[in-house]
Amino acid sequence: MPLKCRAFNCAKSNCRSAGDGSTDASRRWTSMMATVVLTLRVRAARTSRTEVRGALRVNRLSMKLYISADMEGVAGITASEQTDPNGQPEYPQSCKLMTGEVAAACQGAFAAGVSDIVVNDSHWNMRNIIHEELPPQVRLIRGSLKPLSMNQGLDPSFQAAAFIGYHAPVGVADAILDHTYSGESVYDVRINGELCSEARINAAMAGEFGVPVIFISGDQNACADAKSFLPGIEAVEVKQAMGRYSAASLSPQEARAAIKNGIERAVRGLQSEGARARPFSFKTPIRLELTFSSTARADVASLLPGSERPQARTISFAHEDYTTVFKAFRALLVLGGSIS
Repeated sequence: MPLKCRAFNCAKSNCRSAGDGSTDASRRWTSMMATVVLTLRVRAARTSRTEVRGALRVNRLSMKLYISADMEGVAGITASEQTDPNGQPEYPQSCKLMTGEVAAACQGAFAAGVSDIVVNDSHWNMRNIIHEELPPQVRLIRGSLKPLSMNQGLDPSFQAAAFIGYHAPVGVADAILDHTYSGESVYDVRINGELCSEARINAAMAGEFGVPVIFISGDQNACADAKSFLPGIEAVEVKQAMGRYSAASLSPQEARAAIKNGIERAVRGLQSEGARARPFSFKTPIRLELTFSSTARADVASLLPGSERPQARTISFAHEDYTTVFKAFRALLVLGGSIS
């Protein structure tokens, strides 16, 4: 039968491409095959890059989130009796309200692709959250005393932190149950001259581990406070405070929906291209000034080695290391709170 042309698949027996491959057509055949091989290699490379990009997307979604949860900033909470575990009839309902908001935050984070969540119960005796009402994969840090208090469990393995149910710092008007760590013994807390909320103090502790705070919920002044030092934070206002003991609050259902959606936005924003969430920190040297509600409390707190007493009710402590400053702050609170 006639020998087919290898280059053009023709059946001409007299085609010059037939024979031993030394003809021009054979050279064209070789060139064409080289082009085909090159094309296949390019396609393979593109496929490989697509697979890598897909893997990177999965890695960005595989993140670990830390949640510190307080109670005063939860929707529906307006009175200290609601937050007091010592025999107050409204307290069990407040635990359910707090748990509902934490659960909503976890649901939103998981929906955004978070793979691991640790929640630190950070109110009063730190035994408030009902664990069985959280998503089953959530780990809960419960009980006190904790060395890092509201920040217990933080470490560099977390990609982000969120604050649920937080409140404004002591001394702020139109803020539900405003205080900073102690509503009874602390009159004022400043670091490097800046009025400090629990959010600011705790964000700096997260910053020590390289963890940015990306979300907060609470009343309007808790949110405003966080925005003042954490640009770009997702803040969800669940109530409008009118004084210290009254507020116009969202319903629990609406507050939870807002928190779920807000934290989902925050997580997705962190994962997006060009996200620039940065850990918060104070400039060094770091100077803490803690003013107590009485001189008697300052008398006892002044026993802390390395502390100074610039004013009758104020104890100061300075150091280059923020963790050391935070631990000194905790020690001063315990000393000052030991006497009325």
